[in-house]
This record gives sequence, structure tokens and C-alpha cells, in this order.
Amino acid sequence: MGLEGKVAIVTGGSGGLGSSISKELSSNGIKVYIGYNKGEERAKAIKKEIEELGRDAEIVKLDVTDYKEVSSTFKEIYNRERHIDILINCAGISIDKLLLQTKEKEIDIQLNINLKGTILCCKEVIKYMLKRGWGRIVNISSVVGEFGNSGQSIYSATKAGIIGFTKSLAKELGPKNITVNVVSPGLVETEMSSHLSEEILKEIKERTPIKRLVTKEEVAKVVSFLISEGANGITGQVIRVNGGIYM
Repeated sequence: MGLEGKVAIVTGGSGGLGSSISKELSSNGIKVYIGYNKGEERAKAIKKEIEELGRDAEIVKLDVTDYKEVSSTFKEIYNRERHIDILINCAGISIDKLLLQTKEKEIDIQLNINLKGTILCCKEVIKYMLKRGWGRIVNISSVVGEFGNSGQSIYSATKAGIIGFTKSLAKELGPKNITVNVVSPGLVETEMSSHLSEEILKEIKERTPIKRLVTKEEVAKVVSFLISEGANGITGQVIRVNGGIYM
């Protein structure tokens, strides 16, 4: 796929979806920096799993809401590798509540991690991509950022914001050989969906044309394609991996 020797940062890399993306990227010869905030042990386990397959990975503490930490971490990676080629913004959080019941701090947490964190990481990484004249950014949104969902108004707003931000950034960076795209999954089989009742899961599956949830591995393969040479002509796009629940 023309990715051997590239360096990637995956924010939220210790999470369910982030871990699958980290492993998928490493399988293509990419050195992956697995970003985590609180999941250090999970990040270490993913790193070990990747290394057991003969691939290279590192873990890195990264609070995406703290610009000083983002800046210093990215600089440290760049100084070590002399290039950062790929950024996957996967860090995210959902606090499911009706708006009337949502506390201000719960609004701030979602805005800061999901939207501000994506913006800060993009802002920091592009200066290194511009030096190299090549870069690939994939931001993870959600189907609810496109069609909304009761009880997820703040989460939906952040994920919709990621789409608008991505389209604008793609226009800024397109002339510099840096592509920026969105992957918009439906409900994925991860820890974030494990709290849902069997009744709700059954209803979602019935509404989905493929009659099942999307797997995190399926999402990871789409991310992998978007950073490959085969996707050189794709930028500013929202790629839906949702089983057809929203078309």
C-alpha cells in the first residue's frame, strides 16, 4: 500500500476502535504511536501484540485537550523519527443524556475531547507534514453527527463539527499534498456499545440493512485505505461505515 516506513499517531489508540486501527496500520509497515490518556495498561498490551507480530509500535501519554501536551508530545515524536506522516483522530467520549439533564461539565468534556482535541492535534501535526510535503489525516466522526440522536445532542454536535472542520481543512491543505478525510461509523462492536440492552441492540440491527453491527476491524480497514496511495485523490470526504443505517 506504499506505507512502509511511515510514522502514524493514533489518538485514543488504546480504545476499542483505536486499538484496531493501530493494529491495522502496523500490519502495513507503519510505525504507530498509540496515544492514550488513562488506558496505559491497555496501550501496553496493544503495543506488545503488535510487536509479537514483528511490527514496531510505541505508546505515548496524550491528553488531546491540553495543547501544551499535544505540542510537546508531537515535537518529541518528530525529533525522534524526523517525520510524522499520518494522524488518526480517534479519541472520543459520549455521555448519553437528554440535554435538560446534561451538566455543563459534561458538555465541556465532550466538546473538549471530541472536537477541540481533533482540532488541536491537526493544528500541531500539519507543520510537520508541510515540511515533508506529504500527509494523511483521518478524523473519526459518527453516524449520529449526520442524522442526530435523542440523548446524544452534545456528542452529535461534536461529531458534526468534526465533519465541517475536516472539509474546511481539506481545502486548506489539498494544494500541499495533505489529504484530510472523515470516517463516519455506525454503532460499532466496542466497549462504547456494550452498555446497550439486548432490546436496543436488536432494534438497531433490524434497522440496519446488513442486519448487524459494524465491526471495529471493518472500520480500521477503511481508515487504512484512506491513507494509502490508492486514496491519493480522496480528500474532504465523509466515508460512511455504518451498515447502511444512514445513506
